[in-house]
Amino acid sequence: MDSDTTAAANPPQPLAPGQLVDGWRLIEKLHTGGMANLWQVELAPEHPVPAGLADWPDMPLIMKVPRIKAGEDPATIVGFEVEQMILPMLTGRHVPRFVARGDFTHHPYIVMERIEGPSLRPRLDEAPLAIDEVIEVGARVGTALHELHRQRLVHLDIKPSNIMFRPDGTAVFVDFGLSRHDRLPDLLEEEFSLPMGTGPYMSPEQVQFVRNDPRSDLFALGVMLYHFTTGQRPFGSPESVRGLRRRLYVDPVPPRSIRKDCPPWLQEAILKCLEVKPDRRWQSAAQLALAFQDPAQIPLTERAQRLQTNGTIKRIKQWFFSIGEPSAATTPLGVTTQVMKSPIVMAAVDVDRAGPGLLDALRETVHRILATHPGARLACVSVMKTARIGMDEKVDNQTGQSHHVRQLIGLKHWARPINKEMNLEDGRLTFHVLEAPDIASAIVDFAERNQIDHLIMGARGNSTIRRYLGSVSSQVVAQAECTVTVVKA
Repeated sequence: MDSDTTAAANPPQPLAPGQLVDGWRLIEKLHTGGMANLWQVELAPEHPVPAGLADWPDMPLIMKVPRIKAGEDPATIVGFEVEQMILPMLTGRHVPRFVARGDFTHHPYIVMERIEGPSLRPRLDEAPLAIDEVIEVGARVGTALHELHRQRLVHLDIKPSNIMFRPDGTAVFVDFGLSRHDRLPDLLEEEFSLPMGTGPYMSPEQVQFVRNDPRSDLFALGVMLYHFTTGQRPFGSPESVRGLRRRLYVDPVPPRSIRKDCPPWLQEAILKCLEVKPDRRWQSAAQLALAFQDPAQIPLTERAQRLQTNGTIKRIKQWFFSIGEPSAATTPLGVTTQVMKSPIVMAAVDVDRAGPGLLDALRETVHRILATHPGARLACVSVMKTARIGMDEKVDNQTGQSHHVRQLIGLKHWARPINKEMNLEDGRLTFHVLEAPDIASAIVDFAERNQIDHLIMGARGNSTIRRYLGSVSSQVVAQAECTVTVVKA
């Protein structure tokens, strides 16, 4: 007997405050949703502590309980089963911590960490938002989204109500009932033949029944950023498959034609998210988040200058190419493969002190690694060491040139041969001059903050003082969470 038949035959009894469910005491109903209710719960003193709480006893908890009634949409039940499978497989600060679950034979539920901060949903009513806030949302949500994709998951229901924030500003995703995990069966694809998602945010490939491309989540993020920037939805609120399919051939109104103070680079970033073909979008959420860290380095294309939607002829052409099965136009790679295809490579270059031999060896290594990852993005980083106490000279007294500008010019000069051979002018090459008293810590912090996949740096010759104190490269190798390659001349 399948789960929806079991649930219909044994509907759970109504819950009430004070009731015990498998040792969990219901305290207060926090939310009544269309598909589930949320309860504040605590563990009864006499109940054994679950493994999920053993090292975090003071964590506030909620219980999610599906709303199951006679004649209920079976997608509610299947979606809840999907979330019960997926949530225990996810870790990190960007998802609620899983604690326990109950099955449909007795009482279905999920007990998880309660996120204390707000969701993004109320901000929709206040749109358009300040440009600085749109940038902050893009950077934080993009960073969190990439962590989900690294865990082999496509969320497939990215929208403001499913994004919450911890008190420290960390973005957290909730509600994984429509999600797809590379290592789990896709119950929704197996049991339903209609597109699954929330109408305004669904990607073109979701409309065409493709559910395993992480760039679908980037499309949804683009819809959010568009709404926060303009106060309008780019594709309205369609309620039919025919209405959903319009996004395959009708371009959204460019944000700058709605909001005059929208900078061209922001329109470029948003419209790149909203491209119909996934290959024309940002190729990873980390690449988008890195762009928001330094918007001045986003290369502007015709998207940035666009002030009108596509004309009739172009619309007819796009409509024609939208007909047919998506498999004829694209072969989805899956979450893991797509993430691996589009890494961010960081080259930490000591432009002031490294000799020509080391700089050449470092350049050759970076070139070789980029050649094996055609979709990679390269971030060239140099660190200006500053004094911990007192003022540093910002300008070279002899030349009158800013030290920061001089290092930036040195980085660009070092990367010029790579750029010439690899053609990275499409936004896949950026330059960053950091200022910090501790060079190793600055490199590690940049790598973690921007979700670097592979860090390449040079190591100068050994000396007594370096062996005694520890070199910058050895400190980075010890502290960095990503792959690190150390190059010597």
